[in-house]
Amino acid sequence: MNPVKGLVTILIAIVVIVVLVVIGLFLHFLGVWIRALMSGARVSLWSLIGMKLRRVPPSLIVDARIRMLKAGLTLSTDELEAHYLSGGNVDQVVNALIAADKANIELSFQRGAAINLAGRDVVEAVQTSVIPKVIDCPDPNKPGASTMLDAVAKDGIRLLVKARVTVRTNIERLVGGAGEETIIARVGQGIVSAIGSSPSYKDVLENPDQISRKVLESGLDAQTGYEIVSIDIADISVAGMSEAANVGALLETERAEADKKLRQAEAEGRRAMAVAVEQEMKARVQEMQAKVIEAKAEVPRAMAQALREGKLGVMDYYRLQNIEADTTMRKSIAGKDVDTESEGKH
Repeated sequence: MNPVKGLVTILIAIVVIVVLVVIGLFLHFLGVWIRALMSGARVSLWSLIGMKLRRVPPSLIVDARIRMLKAGLTLSTDELEAHYLSGGNVDQVVNALIAADKANIELSFQRGAAINLAGRDVVEAVQTSVIPKVIDCPDPNKPGASTMLDAVAKDGIRLLVKARVTVRTNIERLVGGAGEETIIARVGQGIVSAIGSSPSYKDVLENPDQISRKVLESGLDAQTGYEIVSIDIADISVAGMSEAANVGALLETERAEADKKLRQAEAEGRRAMAVAVEQEMKARVQEMQAKVIEAKAEVPRAMAQALREGKLGVMDYYRLQNIEADTTMRKSIAGKDVDTESEGKH
């Protein structure tokens, strides 16, 4: 066999294989390519092949681009592919961009893709920007949460309040901004604080709009992904008797009882101190009496010492004895006279 003919045969076979592969690829992407061509969103065959090699669904990217172009928006397939490869939802972002454009809301593909990659529903965000969303405060769907806010006015009356917050999505702050739970917590805190600063519960019941107005003016939507449109008091009532409606009276009663026990304890302490002082004074009296007796015991000893030293004569001693005996006699006579007079009176 001629070597040249063999080489030509091999080349022809290679060409045939390449042609067959190209035709196969063309037929495989024919539907997508024709759909893109007829819609004005032209995509080359090599781009479709590249998408397939990058494991990107060509029909998804082409259909998304067609929707964008039909809505009057332009976007390259590279940007759509990049978002898909990043783990984003291409259909959701494209639908959000179309909805935002129709609603005259400024939303770029980069911001929409960032919101989608952050785990938020970008379509719902655009819809909430057009139609505000109502949030219950407190959240009734939260497990274990109360269905009413609990607040106490300055006069001590306990109030139960339920509010509804109308919010609109702030797309510019949606990425990195706080969510609904923060809005609910801040509104609840603001309502409790506003009621707590009210002089009387009657003021709150008569003008609940003042509470909502005061809370709304507090700028509770700062650093959140939402803009508070309005805060409405949906329900407000005084707590039942079984739930300690008059917290102020209850606290005053407990305080009075505590003061009573404190005063009783102080009085008992003073009584015990007085008893201790009395016992101490009795002990001091006995101590003084003992000292007097001890001093009297020193008198005979001193007299004996004076007699020995010649400072006291015998006659002086007898004269002193006579004076003492005379004094004793006078005391005894005076005592009998006092007893006789008392018996005569009786």
